[in-house]
Amino acid sequence: MSDKPGSRKFDVDLKLLLSRLLEMGGLVESQIALAMAAMNTFDLPLVEQVLEGELRLNAMEIETDEEVCNIIARRQPAARDLRLLMAVSRCITNLERAGDEARKIAKRTSRIATEANARSINISEIKVSGEMALNILRRALDAFARMDTIEAAQIIRDDEAIDNEFRAFMRKLVTYMMEDPRTISIGLDYLFIAKAIERIGDHATNIAESVVYVVSGADVRHVPRDRLERHASGT
Repeated sequence: MSDKPGSRKFDVDLKLLLSRLLEMGGLVESQIALAMAAMNTFDLPLVEQVLEGELRLNAMEIETDEEVCNIIARRQPAARDLRLLMAVSRCITNLERAGDEARKIAKRTSRIATEANARSINISEIKVSGEMALNILRRALDAFARMDTIEAAQIIRDDEAIDNEFRAFMRKLVTYMMEDPRTISIGLDYLFIAKAIERIGDHATNIAESVVYVVSGADVRHVPRDRLERHASGT
């Protein structure tokens, strides 16, 4: 059997690698959902589940990244195959960092739960942005699995909505703190959580950008939106 990049064995290696990536993505989605549920209910056992899950996530990152390196060394791929492997490596990093943000949400929640005025701040924007971040992460992973550049471009646009929720919460939080200094400590904890959710959205966007990179060969991490959409549509 040939060991060239186009060989059946190479295709099998890629499928297994993508399967591992999506498994890792599923774990990250679960971590984020658990962290948000813990924040909504102050359920500390859920916090512990997030912290335990991070150990597995870290191990998966190392194992999957090593497999990427092994495939590159064994197969010496070129062109799109090489871009795909590089994109997988990027996605692994972004998933691990999104998992880190879920851990931060969980740990900050455990602090808030001990505060007497834990429910003194309306956090509706945080809840909405958390749902949005989880949604675009799921869509980004699906777009990566299907190499759907049109959906990837839409995800990048949709991340702006999460940023808007973050800014709205910031404005409201300043008002709370000015009116009642006793909310400053807990307000800062919630600000930390809101920022972690915003970063999850950023990591989902990075995964979506990787789809465009694999398909078009263009690195769109820092390009204007109109150029990104042209790359995504192939024009």
